[in-house]
Amino acid sequence: MAPEREKYPSGATAATRPRIRLDQPLPRRTRVLPEWDPEAFGRMSERIARFLGTGRFIVWMTVVIVLWLLWNIAAPLYLRFDPYPFIFLTLMLSLQASYAAPLILLAQNRQDDRDRVNLEQDRKQNERSIADTEYLTREVAALRTGLGEVATRDWIRSELQDFMKDIEERRRPDGHVVFPAERSRGRDVDDR
Repeated sequence: MAPEREKYPSGATAATRPRIRLDQPLPRRTRVLPEWDPEAFGRMSERIARFLGTGRFIVWMTVVIVLWLLWNIAAPLYLRFDPYPFIFLTLMLSLQASYAAPLILLAQNRQDDRDRVNLEQDRKQNERSIADTEYLTREVAALRTGLGEVATRDWIRSELQDFMKDIEERRRPDGHVVFPAERSRGRDVDDR
């Protein structure tokens, strides 16, 4: 405690304490337990689970059990390592099952996590697609509304034909066209 007191005298503030550099990594801590990568372990468990689910595993397991049984039944007594009740075989199969079940569960959990992430990405993509579709629907509706107000070639042609008919109807014998405003009051010649 004495060196600690000398290092940080009473009443020391943050300004007087040595600063830890935040731009540099901390020194590595010594670990008692070995380090392991959970991703590497998960990938290994998935490989094992995939192998346990194949017909090749069933065939090899059957071959090993049959050879085990034949050896312990047909071999001379002094070479048999697991006599008739086959307790050691039962122990080995139980050990294999006790490791296989958690490995399979771990692989299933990892697959569930991947499926959950994929489902979330699909949901977000669907939301974006729906938003895009709604936007395009509104744009098409606006274009249709706008096109309804646009003068088309046929509409202009019909309006011009109606206008020409109206002019022909109002033409006087001397060739001048009389417009409704001119009929009600006289022409203003002074405005020209």
